[in-house]
Amino acid sequence: MRRHLRMLLCMCALAVAMVSGGQNVKWQDLYKVKKKDTIYGIAKKFNITIEELQNANPGMKKSDYVLKKGDQLLIPFPTMSKVNTPAQTPETSRPATPSAPAAGKKKEMGVVRVGVMLPLHNVDGDGQRMVEYYRGVLMACDSLKAQGIKTNVQAWNVPIDANVATTLADPAAAKCDIIFGPLYTPQVKPIADFCRKNDIKLVIPFSINGGEVAKNDHIFQVYQSPEQLTAVAVNAFMERFSDSHVVVVDCNDATSNKGTFTTSLRKRLQEKGITCSITNLKSSDPMFAKAFNTTKRNVVVLNTARSPELNSVFAKLDILKKSSPAMRISLFGYTEWLMYTKPYTEYYHKYDTYIPTSFYYNPVAQRTKNFERTYRQWFKSDMREALPRFAITGYDQAQFFLRGISTYGSAFKGTKQQTTYAPMQTPLKFMRVSDGGMQNVSFMLVHYRNNRSIESISY
Repeated sequence: MRRHLRMLLCMCALAVAMVSGGQNVKWQDLYKVKKKDTIYGIAKKFNITIEELQNANPGMKKSDYVLKKGDQLLIPFPTMSKVNTPAQTPETSRPATPSAPAAGKKKEMGVVRVGVMLPLHNVDGDGQRMVEYYRGVLMACDSLKAQGIKTNVQAWNVPIDANVATTLADPAAAKCDIIFGPLYTPQVKPIADFCRKNDIKLVIPFSINGGEVAKNDHIFQVYQSPEQLTAVAVNAFMERFSDSHVVVVDCNDATSNKGTFTTSLRKRLQEKGITCSITNLKSSDPMFAKAFNTTKRNVVVLNTARSPELNSVFAKLDILKKSSPAMRISLFGYTEWLMYTKPYTEYYHKYDTYIPTSFYYNPVAQRTKNFERTYRQWFKSDMREALPRFAITGYDQAQFFLRGISTYGSAFKGTKQQTTYAPMQTPLKFMRVSDGGMQNVSFMLVHYRNNRSIESISY
């Protein structure tokens, strides 16, 4: 247990100090500097060179660096010329034979072996976001210890130009129970084929193109395409507002891609015989008001998700409500509206707003606050201002899958019936795609009620 904790802490520190490069992530220890330690003495203690120690801890290369008591240093394995590392010993360095690639796959009893194959570097935004995601995975693994779930994490830096074959040639890769990644579409097939060959579950966390999930039964694809989300959003709308009057506002945004939603919605409304009015953001206030019904609830839908047009619609609605205070108005928006919660929260509540989404970051929830405090303590920084929050995404996905594997083993499919974890931000519910893998179908409406409460309606 002590060694497991030490290795986990080592990887946590790695997530902070990660730099670009194609090497696999292998460290033998995380060393806490003592009062009389010297750089030379530490290097000698672990049979490494000063250069190797400095390469593992780039901050040591600065001209003003001073070794201080309490510093945490990553200790790399010595180079091959000095000693064989555990991952390079004769027993584990033999690649699996093509005829039976999984035959040599040895698993530690009671331990979930986790692989992460993502761009873990600080070169660009992709790498920085994935480092944050990886930190969330590590935090989940640490939390799972309290549930009696042991994990062994191996991470590979897989940038956009990585040679995936080199990554997969590492003997440690074939021993994983589950791999999170990749980020880039061209890397999906070779990694997915490797996972099927070695009976490993592959979780693809973010947006990709292609239909590999329909061909490979070892894939869990979290990402849902815009077409899928549009279809389920229209279904949710029809289910909830079948007795309402729909008002579509043309916002004159030539750059908008939300016409697919409004077109699909209007078609369904017509099929069901539900009334629908169309107005324009540039219409005069009296003409704008004529599109609304005085007896039914009005559900307002814009054909853009942009903030300036949304702000203009709020101004129009304010004028309308002033002249007709008894008029019932709700808004049905887009996931992008979650980015505008700071300036528009009051309006969302005022106009009974529903936002369709596959995630919901709630900064006022106690679990979120606790997570952000722990993240800050571990990594000495705040999470990136992004939606969804990448560290929480990694945490939710690791909790979901590692709990599931620990409970159901290889039979875990991520279905609603097998759910063992209540998400903090990103709910997951998977369904089979044809004869292939599992596709996330989780969807919710975030409802800003008039009474200033917020509810999450899951589908």
